[in-house]
Amino acid sequence: MPLYMDIHRNVEGLTQEKLNEAHAKDVEVQGKHGVKFVSYWYSEQEGAIFCLCEAPNKESAAAVHRESHGGEADEIIEVKQGEH
Repeated sequence: MPLYMDIHRNVEGLTQEKLNEAHAKDVEVQGKHGVKFVSYWYSEQEGAIFCLCEAPNKESAAAVHRESHGGEADEIIEVKQGEH
């Protein structure tokens, strides 16, 4: 299944606690859309969040955020894992 990295920029009031809550909501509904979130990274200083997921397509990845907490990524990019 393809991998996608979504990027959320200029997230106001970003904290680890809020991000944990949003991620838990994503995990609750991801299966409905055929998506599996793999990991996420964030920068409180930059107000940025990066989510990595396996999904059938970009639309499915975006649908999880919309349904679970109303969030919209600024960008969703198909990525491939490099060699270690």
